[in-house]
Amino acid sequence: MVLSKACTYGILASLYVAREASRSRGYVSIGRMSEELNISFHFLTKILQQLTSAGIITSMKGPKGGVALRRDPKEISLVDVIVAIDGMGLFTDCLLGLPGCGEEKPCPVHDDWADIRASLFQAFRDKSLADTALRIDELNLRFALPTGAKAARDNAVIGRGRPE
Repeated sequence: MVLSKACTYGILASLYVAREASRSRGYVSIGRMSEELNISFHFLTKILQQLTSAGIITSMKGPKGGVALRRDPKEISLVDVIVAIDGMGLFTDCLLGLPGCGEEKPCPVHDDWADIRASLFQAFRDKSLADTALRIDELNLRFALPTGAKAARDNAVIGRGRPE
């Protein structure tokens, strides 16, 4: 099991907003964020609605509107964003998707996957949006998805409402 595309984009968008918050830019334009991250505007707004419902971001309409983090980015972990979009499945579900897999009736990879799930949960819980965004800046990494044919294809698939 991996993160859905929506979740990956949600993490990227949350980190982008956290970085902008560190620069005291107030509300971040969704249109500008969509362009800079190379995420379709329509799909990004759906992701941001999920983050708003989860209490991670807040939005404001109007010419100076956009989105902002509801809490200090030091208090928001990557787990918060993951759970808001994909739920707890990454940290609880069977890797093979087998119904009934658990401690009493483990699948062939259950014990190994249980350890990995616990490690993933701890790693994502220990990473705040503030620390992660700062580290991305320190490493001079881009807050954008690839452009070109692959990005256009991905965004076209997303726009058609195909499950992620």
